[in-house]
Amino acid sequence: MARRPDEEYDYLFKTVLIGDSGVGKSNLLSRFTRNEFCLESKSTIGVEFATRTLQVEGRTVKAQIWDTAGQERYRAITSAYYRGALGALLVYDVTKPTTFENVSRWLKELRDHADANIVIMLIGNKTDLKHLQAVATEDAQSYAEKEGLSFIETSALEATNVEKAFQTILSEIYRIISKKSLSSDEPTPASIKEGKTIVVGESEANTKKACCSS
Repeated sequence: MARRPDEEYDYLFKTVLIGDSGVGKSNLLSRFTRNEFCLESKSTIGVEFATRTLQVEGRTVKAQIWDTAGQERYRAITSAYYRGALGALLVYDVTKPTTFENVSRWLKELRDHADANIVIMLIGNKTDLKHLQAVATEDAQSYAEKEGLSFIETSALEATNVEKAFQTILSEIYRIISKKSLSSDEPTPASIKEGKTIVVGESEANTKKACCSS
């Protein structure tokens, strides 16, 4: 049976969002996949994911983004979800130094459970709260360089750099996958498809909307 148009893609990249609870992981996910932001979003219980199909260097990539609960009591559950991930977005809140201090612990957990070649991006979220910023951009930048991570600051609320962050990490994953398939002369197998596909069209992607509006 032929796949539906919204299921046609060349690659499927699993990427996980990690970081402390309350740093804005779920809103980064909803902003990227549905162009929505919810001021009243609750803590994520367990794990959920959403997908979006987009073009990366001329190829159709289906990004499967997993939102991993940051609350400590769920860590044992979420460890299994690092497996098979090609990318990780490690998020902290620029207004809460504790969430930045915990980045090293999340990074260790990621390196313990994930593939050694996983692409990792450090994200400082909530830049719209500039007057409350408590983690210096320079400190995060130097930490990222020391650990070999890419780095960007975002605002899921204002949709600042969210698209850029995901595009950057997906492009990096694509470059690595492309090199691997070239060196082995074999096509990269598609990952398992599961869950609901959310396709964001051009017209929808250019319109900001809030999921909490009546």
